[in-house]
Amino acid sequence: MTEPALCLDRLSVAYRTGGRDRAVLREVSFTIARGEAYGLVGESGCGKSTVALTAVRYLPRNGSITGGSVMLDGTDVMRLGPEALRQLRANRVSMVYQDPGKALNPSLTVGRQLAEVFEVVGVRPAEREVRALEMLKKVRIADPGSVMRRYPHQLSGGMQQRVAIAMALANEPTMLILDEPTTGLDATVEAEVLDLITDLRRELGTSILFISHNLAVVAKMCDRVGVLYAGMLVEEGLTRETLGSPRHPYTVALLRCLPQGGQRKDHARLDTIPGFLPSPGAPMPGCPFAERCALADGRCRTEIPELGDAHGRLVRCHYPDRAADLPRSSPADVAPARPASEAAPVLRVSNLSKTYSQGGHPIRAVADVSLSLLPGETLGLVGESGSGKTTLARMLLGLVQPDPGGTIELDGKPLAAGLGQRCDEEVKAVQIVFQNPDSALNRSHAVARIIGRALRRLGGFRGADLSRRLDALVEAVRLTPQHLALRPSQLSGGLKQRVAIARSFAGDPRVVVCDEPTSALDVSVQAAILNLLAELQAKRDVSYVFISHDLGVVRYLSDRIAVLYLGRIMEMGPSERVFEGPNHPYTEALLSAVPNLDESQDSRIRLSGEIPSAANPPSGCVFQNRCPRKLGAICETLEPPLTEMEPGHIFRCHIPAEDLERLQRRRKACAQIVGSSPEKARRYELAR
Repeated sequence: MTEPALCLDRLSVAYRTGGRDRAVLREVSFTIARGEAYGLVGESGCGKSTVALTAVRYLPRNGSITGGSVMLDGTDVMRLGPEALRQLRANRVSMVYQDPGKALNPSLTVGRQLAEVFEVVGVRPAEREVRALEMLKKVRIADPGSVMRRYPHQLSGGMQQRVAIAMALANEPTMLILDEPTTGLDATVEAEVLDLITDLRRELGTSILFISHNLAVVAKMCDRVGVLYAGMLVEEGLTRETLGSPRHPYTVALLRCLPQGGQRKDHARLDTIPGFLPSPGAPMPGCPFAERCALADGRCRTEIPELGDAHGRLVRCHYPDRAADLPRSSPADVAPARPASEAAPVLRVSNLSKTYSQGGHPIRAVADVSLSLLPGETLGLVGESGSGKTTLARMLLGLVQPDPGGTIELDGKPLAAGLGQRCDEEVKAVQIVFQNPDSALNRSHAVARIIGRALRRLGGFRGADLSRRLDALVEAVRLTPQHLALRPSQLSGGLKQRVAIARSFAGDPRVVVCDEPTSALDVSVQAAILNLLAELQAKRDVSYVFISHDLGVVRYLSDRIAVLYLGRIMEMGPSERVFEGPNHPYTEALLSAVPNLDESQDSRIRLSGEIPSAANPPSGCVFQNRCPRKLGAICETLEPPLTEMEPGHIFRCHIPAEDLERLQRRRKACAQIVGSSPEKARRYELAR
């Protein structure tokens, strides 16, 4: 038999903290065959990244392997000396990290960093630049010669990740480890990166360990999947079978956290997983998931189940046939009232623009944006990186001054453009929840001080009123009094985001800007945060401007959606109308790029190139150089106006709405044709 690319045999790892070893991985065993893609999923803190670091023997100083072995290409990694280990890392295994901005050296050009890789593997100096150019072409970077001369900060997130992948594949490794490689990327760039990895895997025969909390991405990319919980493998099998009919209650619970089938906040709450992961090193007398599992009994709490066969799959559960009976942990019938359409807008924006100057060239980041926001309404802002979403949000907050001529109104009254010019009431009326709570929270202060300071400054609370308000706010965001004495570093990602939300609600805001508040969270924590935002909105009649790359999340929380491209609104309308279509060709492309758990259909629209520079936008329609439905000269010479497709639903396109509907219906019907099914062929003919 062929030697597997990677084999973990009863691997156990511990971190030494507080004077004792705390188990992080507990007898984890799995193999990855040559050319196979294996997905590893689970909540943050379950040990996924520790598996990756152990495979290349790159654990931190307080980490140690307490049992088992790691075989890479038939070599026992634990027995290698320093030079042999360096050679293995240089020639046979590569790793792509979650954040390419941190993985790339900011002081070196892209070309220099790629050349270093070829230097390490022994390529002659005269050939290094040529090989570097070839690798950039292989990862589909346009104008690689120009990119070679740039520094990482001069590239978009998608291009940075492609450079990181080029560096990882330069030595043609037999094993590629991908640790959350698409987190933070927008839908189109994520799809391009995943296509790239698939093509390179096919071309080079590389084996892949794909670590992600995005179950839909794993469904698209991986042949088999392993589900990790509290450092133990609890389920493993073929990806389609495991995610389609899970046998472990934890896998069932993870899948239920996802907004599926167009689920929205006014339909039902997302299900969540109660409780928290066991802390590292915690004793486990029984099943590690028992305390969070509604099906657990006495046996589950006193006897650790073996990882055994259940219908052709490995499952660590005493009752694998009962997993589908797992009851919901969150009530499903919570239905907040929809915002009243006849109410006066709480926020109104008219002809808002923002122009920067770079090297003497004007860069129009936002162009003549007009929109309104009703009390208790959520407006979703979507679009690729560089489309102007964050710039627009910063103008609403007063952090960026708009160009002259644009106006922002709060409750019908002009809102000062700059934060320093706004009164206290205006400042507390418009607040923000940032993407990364680690950067937004002062790590040297306790939770009580962080929230209490906001209550004093924004709400004017003092003394006993402050204490009562603090307790009420902590309860509203589902924190406990025990959390008040802790610092951010002692909290999980989800708890830190709850603290950030509590701080933003300290002054009873009218509008809260949510800038990617769940993108770095795993699915269970994401579901809890989305439920929390929906409940706070229903109770306090607050309005949200919700920015996210995850279109499933946007669909769940948003009442209306605005699609931005190169600083312009290309489409805006009710959430369901935007998703169901007919929609703008750019919206159509964005929606087609979203991965889903059912990968039997490939209906993705592949856009050519990246979003153009705002310093030199295309003439005519700004989307025309990438548009798959381009008509011709009219698109190249005349910018289309915003027209109303139906009441409340506008879009910017020369193609009439009825023609777009016919074209999009035909594409969807075509995507449903799999094999030679007569019924699907008949539906296609009817759609034509």
